[in-house]
Amino acid sequence: MHLILKASGADAGVVSRLLAKNPLNIYDRVDKGVRVRMVYTTATENETEVLIHAEPDPVDLVRGTPDGYDITQYINDREFVTSSLFCSYIRGALGTALNGKPKEGYAQWVGHSFELELTFGPVASDLPDRVVEELFSPLGYAVSMERGELSYSFDLKNKSTVRHITLRGRNTVQHALRQLFLLIPVLDNYKHYFISEDEIDKIKRYGEGWLDAHPLKELIVKRTLRFAELIRQYERQEGALSASLGQERETGHTSDTVIQENNVGHQEDREQDQRESESVSDGVQSEPPVRLNELRYRAITDVVSALPVKRSIVDMGAGEGKLSARLAYVPGVESILAVEPSGQSRLRAMERFAKLEGRSGVVAMPEPIIGSLFYFDEQMQNQDIMILCEVIEHIEEYRLNRIMDTIMNEYQPEVLLVTTPNKEYNEVYAMEQESFRHHDHRFEWTRAELAIRCEEWTQQGSYGYEIKGIGENAEGYGQPTQLVIFERRKESQS
Repeated sequence: MHLILKASGADAGVVSRLLAKNPLNIYDRVDKGVRVRMVYTTATENETEVLIHAEPDPVDLVRGTPDGYDITQYINDREFVTSSLFCSYIRGALGTALNGKPKEGYAQWVGHSFELELTFGPVASDLPDRVVEELFSPLGYAVSMERGELSYSFDLKNKSTVRHITLRGRNTVQHALRQLFLLIPVLDNYKHYFISEDEIDKIKRYGEGWLDAHPLKELIVKRTLRFAELIRQYERQEGALSASLGQERETGHTSDTVIQENNVGHQEDREQDQRESESVSDGVQSEPPVRLNELRYRAITDVVSALPVKRSIVDMGAGEGKLSARLAYVPGVESILAVEPSGQSRLRAMERFAKLEGRSGVVAMPEPIIGSLFYFDEQMQNQDIMILCEVIEHIEEYRLNRIMDTIMNEYQPEVLLVTTPNKEYNEVYAMEQESFRHHDHRFEWTRAELAIRCEEWTQQGSYGYEIKGIGENAEGYGQPTQLVIFERRKESQS
């Protein structure tokens, strides 16, 4: 992970004084297992270029954490990508520049704008290139991005989310660094520390002089604060972020809509819940917008409620149990298997289900169990209903036919409900072509592509199917989510 700051033009040599680092010396420090180095590759009167590099210990990144026992915690990109971790590593080295307090003789240069070139990366971001550019271009930068070449002989991903970013434009060194320290974590959408009220102060401090006028201020604030209560607290202090927030999120006409949609789904909805905030205007609290994830749950619950037989349900890929908890209130349901391979998600589901005890209207307590579509489990045979809500797009396409064959010919539920994104609707969200709504999606299908696959899966005649849409309809694009209702034919039951 690195940052290269280059200043050129008259008096560019003063930049080393603003950074408070001697070009003739190599800054090399190790603190808490992280090695930070600053090296001047050019240091003349009219040009300064400095490389800032951080190299953490990957084991120390997870040692002592709640999930440190899990070997998968050691398989991540945190030691490589430029993120909030990187910003915290180099903050000590750049403290003088960030605070704008060089030696007295150079204080006049703090407000001086230089011709700057800032190169940093690699950045792992779920934001499309268009939104990345919209984050920096209002600050006066020309933005360019590069992706590394993949040497694989197969199509691993159509377009990597990892990019190196270069910014060129006039700016003060202090403003440039403060903008990066605020926007790099926004790009990465990850914070390695507990997010508290201090984060609001940081937004105000680093965003002073530029954030209020930024067209993507709402996106920046929400990805920085993440939690609904902190966002509401910020709005109480600084005013509403958006007066038409609810409408924008549903119609998909803002860049923020891309972010909202990227973080919804049956398996990845925890962060989405943390971000939910209500629109506040003139001290009056309006109704919160209806999330697409909420619409999915409502649609599935409505279908289940209308079925004549619904005693036993399998919620496959149940995540933290939100859908299973809703189904617990449906009259006629007697058992719910909440199947999830992630241990952490099952623990959260157990906490959620425990709160259902003794509640009025609960007719069945969901049972969290470990399981996967890749392994046969006789517990799932001959159930009334099986649900795959936002699950299939997380599986490689070449494995799906085998999985659907197992479900329809081995498990044989009376009804199978499947939801998956409608790829055509991504254009309504102004997403880049071939980009996905979530970083873990292996594919997304158009309405026609889904219909073709449903025909293939039901060609043996055991099941019939009906495809419906969920969410707001857009002319020519359909609805954002596709719902398939597979029903086992009567003759195949005998």
